[in-house]
Amino acid sequence: MVVAVLLGSVRDERMGDRAAKWVITELEKRGHKVVLVDAAVLKLPILPTMWKEIKKDTPAKYKKLHEKLAPLAKLYARVDGFCVVSAEYNHSIPPGLSNLIDYFLEEYYFKPSAIVCYSSTPFGGVRAAVQLRVLLTEAGMPTIPSLQPIPSIESALSKDGVALTQELAEKSGKFFDEFDWYMRAMKAERVKGVPY
Repeated sequence: MVVAVLLGSVRDERMGDRAAKWVITELEKRGHKVVLVDAAVLKLPILPTMWKEIKKDTPAKYKKLHEKLAPLAKLYARVDGFCVVSAEYNHSIPPGLSNLIDYFLEEYYFKPSAIVCYSSTPFGGVRAAVQLRVLLTEAGMPTIPSLQPIPSIESALSKDGVALTQELAEKSGKFFDEFDWYMRAMKAERVKGVPY
């Protein structure tokens, strides 16, 4: 399977890159091809218009944006699932993540998403994840039932994305198993056709 890992935090001193590195390692252990899509690297402007409008007619003012989004559109067309790594800012979704997601729509259709959420608190970002479920499903990439929260991320993962807690090291398998199942199941059904 091909998986896009969406990392939405753009803050200085963010911890999300630890979670993204851990997720990439876990997915690669399962034989998946993984591509990181990092909002901090892309530096997309606050959504002026969606990709579907830019690709139809690329006015000069959107030329640079087109150059950033075209490779993403190609990637999203071939992925089998999206693993979304989300911080929790003010009990909500990071604005950089929401902005990253909002550029596309049809490219997400009938592909599952899995949420890895984190925070520096014991809640592990689950309040943001609850809101993220609504956004991802509305965008066309329904979320798998399980979440993978990472509480107290600064002590749960090393800077290199190595799990430092027994909980994270040994009990995250169910989450990735479930994501694998949904990717395989939805890929098989996409081959047969989609409702629209």
